[in-house]
Amino acid sequence: MKMFSFLRTARDPSSENIHISSLPPSIPTDQEPQQTGEQADDVARENAVIQTTHTHRVAAPSVFLQKQNNEPVSSTYFEERVPVPEENNERGISLRKLWAFTGPGFLMSIAYLDPGNIESDLQSGAKAGFKLLWVLLGATVIGLLLQRLAARLGVVTGMHLAEVCNRQYHTVPRIILWLMVELAIIGSDMQEVIGCAIAFNLLSSGRIPLWGGVLITIIDTFVFLFLDKYGLRKLEAFFGLLITVMAITFGYEYVTVSPDQGQLLMGMFVPYCKGCGPVQLIQAVGIVGAVIMPHNIYLHSALVKSREVDRSNKKEVKEANKYFFIESTIALFVSFLINVFVVAVFAEAFYQRTNIEVYNVCNQTGSPHSDLFPLNNETLEVDIYKGGVVLGCFFGPAALYIWAVGILAAGQSSTMTGTYSGQFVMEGFLNLRWSRFARVLLTRSLAITPTLLVAIFQDVQHLTGMNDFLNVLQSMQLPFALIPILTFTSLPSLMNDFANGLVFKIGGGLVILIVCAINIYFVVVYVTALNSVWLYVLAAFLSIAYLTFVGYLVGNTRLIFTVSFSQSFINLFIFLAAFFPLFCHLFLASAFFSFIFCILFLMVSYFLLSTFSSNVLLDKNF
Repeated sequence: MKMFSFLRTARDPSSENIHISSLPPSIPTDQEPQQTGEQADDVARENAVIQTTHTHRVAAPSVFLQKQNNEPVSSTYFEERVPVPEENNERGISLRKLWAFTGPGFLMSIAYLDPGNIESDLQSGAKAGFKLLWVLLGATVIGLLLQRLAARLGVVTGMHLAEVCNRQYHTVPRIILWLMVELAIIGSDMQEVIGCAIAFNLLSSGRIPLWGGVLITIIDTFVFLFLDKYGLRKLEAFFGLLITVMAITFGYEYVTVSPDQGQLLMGMFVPYCKGCGPVQLIQAVGIVGAVIMPHNIYLHSALVKSREVDRSNKKEVKEANKYFFIESTIALFVSFLINVFVVAVFAEAFYQRTNIEVYNVCNQTGSPHSDLFPLNNETLEVDIYKGGVVLGCFFGPAALYIWAVGILAAGQSSTMTGTYSGQFVMEGFLNLRWSRFARVLLTRSLAITPTLLVAIFQDVQHLTGMNDFLNVLQSMQLPFALIPILTFTSLPSLMNDFANGLVFKIGGGLVILIVCAINIYFVVVYVTALNSVWLYVLAAFLSIAYLTFVGYLVGNTRLIFTVSFSQSFINLFIFLAAFFPLFCHLFLASAFFSFIFCILFLMVSYFLLSTFSSNVLLDKNF
């Protein structure tokens, strides 16, 4: 029933009172309009959309692009809900309540410790020493602020980000957005499979080939995913155990190497990189791309739904937001320390070392892997495989095996959280419920097929080299999580009293702009390094499609600043038109192709400007 689409009600099972979240001035709240049988069915269907188990939720009223005739959005997390103890300690911090809210933040922090992050850490230490630790700190703080937005969305609305996108975007943009997030999840999944395969290879001294490690990873993932059958808290405890294993193993390497604490603190708190060049700049960009992962925003907004919170009680919602933020801060502090351990180990032991130095040391210790390092004076290039080898050469076999155990824990934990992310995203965007077995089978097949082929027909260098491409792939997907989360958490009609203030809107917008600009630079550097004109042309056309959709998402943010759609898109168009000639020149490294690309970009932008200004894209059929 379209005329009553603004009405959102939820029934309190204890009092049987109807709570009306929003009504326009034209209809008084104490008046019940007459309804036909069909209209009553429509209202009942809308009520079913927002009803969840255990507690009633007051869903958001209709906002922009609100789809009509919503279908019920089913619960996408475990059936169990963790109860929160009742205490009257309003101003202080209750340890009992903090413990009840502990869990989602640590599961979320796993994404900050996946094999892709570990490889970025060790490369940062080997290429720049301690000089980029401040970048790691800044990226982690930005990540914490974004995770805060994700948690608040889930707590306040009772829906996670994918479910909100399902309700607010029309079919075509919603499907495109889902595909982009799925690409990020599959890319992350491939990195985790690579990490596990390398860990098995190192632990077995090469007896388990890389392709064998890939196959083992398929099996053990299915085994671990059945742990949630034993209860949500036990599953969260298992993830806590894996984080502890990583802290102990990488902490052991840190103590063994004993890095200079003065240089470490200076690199962490002094935002300066003396003597740094393009190599260090690219590495700094890589750190940001590795730390801030798009699918993790969707994951965290779903995980917080596992706690019993009465969302009609403002006090409880405020309290839940507070404790989830405290828990996320603690979890990301732990993950930051583990990342610092890895950076410091390679900064102290292997910064500015040459291949010939490492070869000689490995040869003297009788390592079977000394042939990995060419006989030249070029700076050592490391990855998670070579990282374990050089640790074994310099600090003994124990260092190698402990490193491999840490990588295995990182790969297994992030594999499991990646699977949950995929489940939430698919169910939220498509309202499609799959069994976890079917979901794992699909994502594992998509992730493992190319990884397995490379593992069989190529060597370990090609396998670890895939991480660079996968980091670029995930960097490209960042806007498809950051823009929606800022948009929705800034809408008073959706978040009520918990919407972002003007300062956070502007600050969040600037942060997202900086992060996306950094990652665009990262992509440009990667593509230009391929040195192929045809790849430049292909990338140019893909960039047009990519930027078109990003422009669509950015255009929708007009609602959080209360400006007209056409005006916001005109401003965006002016910015991009001024920025892209330089981008084209850097991207294509050719005046001719720069000209062609810019003409195409301006033509598409003009078409979009006309389309958006006439609100064609606001049509419900789009």
